[in-house]
Amino acid sequence: MTTHAAPSTSSPEPGGGFVDPDVRVRLYETMVLCRTYEEAILREYHADKGPGFDIGKGLVPGEMHLSAGQEPVAAGVCAHLTEEDAVTATHRPHHLAIAHGMDLRRMTAEIFGRETGLGRGRGGHMHLFDPATHFSCSGIIAEGYPPALGQAFAFQRRGGGQVAVAVTGEGAANQGGFHESLNLAARWALPVVFVVEDNDWAISVPRSASTAVGSNADRAAAYGIPGDRVEDNDVEGVYDAARRAVARARAGEGPSLIEVHTLRLWGHFEGDAQGYRPELADVSAHDPIPRYEQTLRAGGHLADAAVARIKDAAKERVEDAITYAKNSPVPDPASATSYVFA
Repeated sequence: MTTHAAPSTSSPEPGGGFVDPDVRVRLYETMVLCRTYEEAILREYHADKGPGFDIGKGLVPGEMHLSAGQEPVAAGVCAHLTEEDAVTATHRPHHLAIAHGMDLRRMTAEIFGRETGLGRGRGGHMHLFDPATHFSCSGIIAEGYPPALGQAFAFQRRGGGQVAVAVTGEGAANQGGFHESLNLAARWALPVVFVVEDNDWAISVPRSASTAVGSNADRAAAYGIPGDRVEDNDVEGVYDAARRAVARARAGEGPSLIEVHTLRLWGHFEGDAQGYRPELADVSAHDPIPRYEQTLRAGGHLADAAVARIKDAAKERVEDAITYAKNSPVPDPASATSYVFA
């Protein structure tokens, strides 16, 4: 198992090189875009949930699980993927969908339940499905691992060098689907990368109360595959680990497992009071985006003008998507039985 420390201004890459400055800026841009999007969804979600808090009211009805704090995982992993590669995600999927290149307008329209959404507004934010980028997610814990095997098996048979990436949370690593998927992927040497986002909390249960091992990366050894754990929510550590794993998969050498110790800045869902989190007052101090921004500034890779440009560009893209969703039609109630099996 390899453990990565916090990033320095000269983070080594395999072969003795360094993370290219342009790559570092792109990682930062991706994280800023993901966070800007989540902040906008947070704003729109809560804008009309009152009086009180009615989960069924408003422009964005239903539950909402936001990924603020987990951006390093999406940026570091998806930096090595193309739209021809597949990603399966969890019920907290927005950062991964954005980093993998999903169309922001159609994604946002789906979240708002509009006819122009990816699933014509029928799926909502936990069920984003996009054939254009081979992306899917689900509200079922560990559900994305078995479908990733199917995608990887198809890629292997077709021989195009594509890979599948399956992401889940640390709580889901105790599910049968997790272990069955690792076993079969290893047995068939499938081109799949398994990623565990360890944000310390499976809803309200701490990993110390649910998991017998200190690192899920250690579980890779049971299936004879490499296992990396990246500490400190380190985007360059994720980038490095994912590069090795993706290269291994593309070369036909089989699967790898990466666990990232990341951070959930906000609640498990919007409306979660988080009374179970004793460390809540200290969480914002560990926000990975200002920390990485400071690293890049100190290394001479970012200046005020570049930061402003990146943030303005992200805001413009996100607000355009929000406007598009709001201006899109809601599904006709008469079509309620369309697009279903029976």
